[in-house]
Amino acid sequence: MTSKVDEALGYEQARDELIDVVRRLEAGGTTLEESLALWERGEELAKVCRRWLDGARARLDAALAEGEAAAEEADSE
Repeated sequence: MTSKVDEALGYEQARDELIDVVRRLEAGGTTLEESLALWERGEELAKVCRRWLDGARARLDAALAEGEAAAEEADSE
């Protein structure tokens, strides 16, 4: 479950933090406990990014549908 802080993160903030988490995991040198905590944080950040992207897609789809409806209405006049 995402926290209120995560919900307030913008897409770019969440993406940048996720990139940092991935780099730290790939670099190694962390304990198992630290690696698990990083992994869990990465999963939460990925969810935040996915919600932002899903929302953006919905807005684009709505705008495209409005544009198509307006074009069809104009053609029928």
